[in-house]
Amino acid sequence: MNDFSFLPFQNLESERLLLRQITNDDINEVFALRSNPETMKYIPRPLVTTIDEALGHIQMIQEKIETNEGINWAVTLKGYNKLIGIVGHYRIKWEHFRSEIGYMILPEYQGKGIVTEVINLLIDYGFNQMKMHSLEGIIDPKNLASARVLEKNGFIKEAHFIENEFFNGKFLDSAIYSLLNKN
Repeated sequence: MNDFSFLPFQNLESERLLLRQITNDDINEVFALRSNPETMKYIPRPLVTTIDEALGHIQMIQEKIETNEGINWAVTLKGYNKLIGIVGHYRIKWEHFRSEIGYMILPEYQGKGIVTEVINLLIDYGFNQMKMHSLEGIIDPKNLASARVLEKNGFIKEAHFIENEFFNGKFLDSAIYSLLNKN
């Protein structure tokens, strides 16, 4: 059994970014991210419609950290504490040494290389701290920007599943990208 723990919570840093714990103080930014049809366009989850739902999302993130099921960070620009995105490791299969990475960034911060910096931090944490053998990104195949950023960071397209998810009355495709730990 894996004895890794996400607690005590560890911040991650890159040249421009500080990834820190998400708190209730981030509620307005979490609401802005999760209620925005543009940021949620390729994420098959219901839009958050109330501040209470945003608070529930923050609490769910915290519970997953405490139970070692997953970890999310608030993405912030160094010296500026405001949450501009949420990133993390999801659907962790400890027994298979594999986890899924995910990321969402407010639209005004997209296209600035922030996601690449985030992915590098997630890769480093996943391989060197969590001791994963492989990481995966599961995306909507129509999300070409996400496909490009995964490929740019060494992920290889492993699979394209046809209509394997049902959301909002529609069947959706999924593409899986993966990266193996070569160390």
